[in-house]
Amino acid sequence: MSHPNPRRFTLKTLSAAAVVASLGFAGLSAQAADTIKVGVLHSLSGTMAISETVLKDTVLMAIDEINAKGGVLGKKLEPVVVDPASNWPLFAEKTKQLLGQDKVSVIFGCWTSVSRKSVLPVVEEMNGLLFYPVQYEGEELSKNVFYTGAAPNQQAIPAVEYLMSKDGGSAKRFVLLGTDYVYPRTTNKILRAFLKSKGVADKDIDEKYTPFGHSDYQTIVADIKKFSAGGKTAVISTINGDSNVPFYKELGNAGLKAKDVPVVAFSVGEEELRGVDTKPLVGHLAAWNYFMSIKNPTNAEFIKKWSEYAKAKKIPGHMDKPLTNDPMEATYIGIHMWKQAVEKAKSTEVDKVIAAMAGQTFKAPGGFTSKMDEKNHHLHKPVFIGEIKADGQFNVVWKTPGPIKAQPWSPFIEGNDKKKDEPEKK
Repeated sequence: MSHPNPRRFTLKTLSAAAVVASLGFAGLSAQAADTIKVGVLHSLSGTMAISETVLKDTVLMAIDEINAKGGVLGKKLEPVVVDPASNWPLFAEKTKQLLGQDKVSVIFGCWTSVSRKSVLPVVEEMNGLLFYPVQYEGEELSKNVFYTGAAPNQQAIPAVEYLMSKDGGSAKRFVLLGTDYVYPRTTNKILRAFLKSKGVADKDIDEKYTPFGHSDYQTIVADIKKFSAGGKTAVISTINGDSNVPFYKELGNAGLKAKDVPVVAFSVGEEELRGVDTKPLVGHLAAWNYFMSIKNPTNAEFIKKWSEYAKAKKIPGHMDKPLTNDPMEATYIGIHMWKQAVEKAKSTEVDKVIAAMAGQTFKAPGGFTSKMDEKNHHLHKPVFIGEIKADGQFNVVWKTPGPIKAQPWSPFIEGNDKKKDEPEKK
């Protein structure tokens, strides 16, 4: 009979003891924990960092603000920041870590739909809570997610209706140009069906996709120029991340002006235009539910708060040029509504908070009171279309009279009329 290796035995015993000790300490610290942990899940590196880094800072600003006023239920909020690095499977791993190991009560995060879809099964399985702050393609509803960005009827559809109108230039032909993943493809499927319903023929729609991080837009912009010779053309851009910089530079180089071929973007705001010479882009459009240029006291206060925070924390780029944008506003609304729901529920327990979120309202910087729909986990939001100005800000050229209720299931996709407008209880 061979004796077990005594060294291996000692190592095993030690590691087992370490596990027990760490569990013991974890138990102690959990009991003593006088904080509520909040997960922050945004890409701080990779192709999406250009858009997502500032959302991490927005969550941290809101946490500071809430803590300065006494926290939530008498406890301070403690942020747990992770970097999923524009790597979609890593979003799922980091979510497991946040919920399982860090025991966060809520997660604020994701930008792309592919990152959200990577996180979705994890938050559902572990009964976590995700607040998702970016416009998206709809076609989804989860009990564990609150969508504070726009559904297609709160951004994409109104933007295309505007381009077809006299004020928007009466476009007859459309280039649907996007990054190659679920959000642009599904949005364009909805837009194609919508355009068809308006009598636009297939030959008048040109659909193109480029990979994440794509940087050479010469051929594509030349193709757009050629396509536009066939009649009044508009470009619907669902390009995401840092590819927007070379795309807009190429538009400028090719002399493709807004009066000839307007581009309306759904993922370009003040932050994405920071690194671009915006003079050749004057008049091109973006559709959002908020712009920094909107004038009202709530927005003035929001911009002031952000500017002071950015200077105090020395946030790169924002110390000398603080900018706010739509997903920042949606993030800010989300964290404040979550706080209100926790206080209403008198608990951070996920199911209780979900129930308390129904009908929550918050005075949004965009100038309206945002309301979380009683059933469908989406915000009622106004829609604005803005023209790019030479200074990289937007001049609002069109807006809805008030907030629009989200339609998560697009009526332009077959079979959606049979889908429920509230998440199923699992």
